[in-house]
Amino acid sequence: MSAAVKSEDDTMQCCASCGIAGGDDIKLKKCDDCDLIKYCSVKCQREHKSHHEEACKKRAAEIQDEILFKQPESSYYEDCPICCLPLSIDPKKSILFSCCSKYMCGGCVVANMKREIEGKLQEKCPFCRKAMPYTDEVINERWMKRIEANDPVSMYQMGTDKYEEGNYTAAFEYWTRAAALGDVQAHYQLSILYLNGQGVEKDEKKELHHMEKATIGGSPNARHNLGCLERGKGRVGRAVKHFIIAAKLGYDMSLEAVKDLYKDGYVSREDVVAAFRGYQAAIDAMKSPQREEAAKYFADKFG
Repeated sequence: MSAAVKSEDDTMQCCASCGIAGGDDIKLKKCDDCDLIKYCSVKCQREHKSHHEEACKKRAAEIQDEILFKQPESSYYEDCPICCLPLSIDPKKSILFSCCSKYMCGGCVVANMKREIEGKLQEKCPFCRKAMPYTDEVINERWMKRIEANDPVSMYQMGTDKYEEGNYTAAFEYWTRAAALGDVQAHYQLSILYLNGQGVEKDEKKELHHMEKATIGGSPNARHNLGCLERGKGRVGRAVKHFIIAAKLGYDMSLEAVKDLYKDGYVSREDVVAAFRGYQAAIDAMKSPQREEAAKYFADKFG
């Protein structure tokens, strides 16, 4: 072990304020905001704050960026629970069921529907097999039942219904509850409320907070918006990172942004190629014969 490494390790095993070594009787705790040093007590942490504050803020920002710019394995929609293929990031190609709060791809929904028609079977949810509701009243009752069970997806959906009715205050309340339980879409919608001042006062800090939460959670919409925000502030390098990550999730608008920035000389050829390949891989992963058949079915039925 080198002297430099040993010295760093020794520092982490001692209280940064009083110097006492950690052990069975002395439990050291890392700084609340960074991973640079440890303290033996809250008193020591408070006394040492003025000495550590600058380095702490710098490291905390670095940690946040490490989390923020990490490429997600998939979008927050994850996989269809029936076919286990990644759900499309286009919400029109997935259907949310009130009985189980599950998103399912159009391919699996149409395949199940055709099976039921051909077999003259009762219409049921493709996942949980509960009978399909035929009235808005039953659907609403199911949402409320799941909300009472602290289901964040149901809270998000109820917030969306309230938003579409123009009741922004109620939408804010439902989305806030859903976001507290980790719902990515709720964080994204809260950022929009704070941006537009709907149901709340405009607040750039809260808008950014929820936008970053949604971005880290795998929302390509939020990441694209964050990229646009960074570009507007002249921080093109950060914007490029966001656009490339969102493009690799299959987000069209971010791919177009990468192409435009390449033309302006802000993106290397290698990064453009990587973005294109990642985008195509994400799109291909969302495809299946069933989904193509479903798209044709919906196009013929609804135009």
